[in-house]
Amino acid sequence: MRPRIALEQFEVFAEGLDHPEGLAFDADGNLWAGGELGQVYRIDPRGRVKTVATLGGFHLGVTLSVRQELYFCNTRPGALVHVSRSGKILHSWDRVGSYRFRNPNFSVFDSDGNLYFTDSGEWMRDDGYIFVLRPSGRIERLAGSLAFPNGMALSADERTLFVVQSTRDNVLAFPLKGDGTLGRGRVYARDLHRVPDGAALDSAGNLLVTCYASDNVYEVSPSGKISLYAYDPMGTMIARPTNAAFGGANFDQVYFANLGRWHICRAPARVSGQPLLNQR
Repeated sequence: MRPRIALEQFEVFAEGLDHPEGLAFDADGNLWAGGELGQVYRIDPRGRVKTVATLGGFHLGVTLSVRQELYFCNTRPGALVHVSRSGKILHSWDRVGSYRFRNPNFSVFDSDGNLYFTDSGEWMRDDGYIFVLRPSGRIERLAGSLAFPNGMALSADERTLFVVQSTRDNVLAFPLKGDGTLGRGRVYARDLHRVPDGAALDSAGNLLVTCYASDNVYEVSPSGKISLYAYDPMGTMIARPTNAAFGGANFDQVYFANLGRWHICRAPARVSGQPLLNQR
């Protein structure tokens, strides 16, 4: 299968990062990422990297609020961390009730200020969860017994929450109810080999899914058709891709974090990205 975006169209956008995983653009066009030692990276539109802070742990997903504040999923010791743009920890959550988070992985905001996030649980145990942090600061569990739930994406109409299951090679689609809870999930895309990790939507409703163990990216159309979006047979440009983000001056570039290397790469996208709430 020939990829939609040829490998020759990719370039290194920023380098010298400590195995980046999460990516998120702010309203000013700066790209934020995390590192293996809890680094908070800010990368300007020219690809210049600044380490704003080093907070410890290992940062996975990063999300920006409409106030342009950062929320990192930190897998060690296991917490959702609210961070200012200057790198100061404003708040952190490591449990709900008696349950202590084990592997917070990725988060996404809706327009009401609810922050949905995954706790992947243990590898191959099918014991992961989806939680939500309400604007009041209360955390609720919404779904469980998931197979290493990982990256997420929220549809433009906010009616569907897409959740990657890394150890099932699939993506689930959960209906999002008006009260901010989830309906029963269904398999939206399957056979996404191997170890799907991150997800991002473009403006046409296509879902990009990065695959960690095969150095490739799939595109899932709104009708459910799966095609190969990008692939690196050598694993040097696209190298253990985790998360994807759309950005650039015209919002028509797609960026990938590469956990297996020290850079973030980018390429021209087929269509522009779906803007996140903090970018509108």
